[in-house]
Amino acid sequence: MIKGFKEFILRGNVIDLAVAVVIGAAFTGVVNAIVTNLFNPLIGALFNAESLNDAFPVDIPTMSGGEATIHFGAILGAILNFLIIAAVVYFVFVLPINTLKKRADALLAKNKPTEIENEAPLASTEVELLAEIRDLLAKREA
Repeated sequence: MIKGFKEFILRGNVIDLAVAVVIGAAFTGVVNAIVTNLFNPLIGALFNAESLNDAFPVDIPTMSGGEATIHFGAILGAILNFLIIAAVVYFVFVLPINTLKKRADALLAKNKPTEIENEAPLASTEVELLAEIRDLLAKREA
């Protein structure tokens, strides 16, 4: 039981996943700091709000007679977080890896030996062979 757990933990995929989670958490902190300290004040200044979280407030009445506030600026901030993270992941990880993969595939295709066009025909299937034997026997008997 412990041996299986040890094999599971030491498997490459688990370690890679753990590293990805740690790097992702650290990267999320950086992006959140950029959005909170750069984009939020800039957009907040454009819309006369203290920060992006306070921009675009919409008050709606509640059933109890009070009001609830929807902060569309906070939603915009979350969307900005997502777009920044997606752009960095694409341009730093996905695009270079895809480019390297295309180059490697092209290099492998270039170095692959060409196939001989006039190869010997493939051996007939059993059914074709049996049909030929039957035809030869029929000619022989006639």
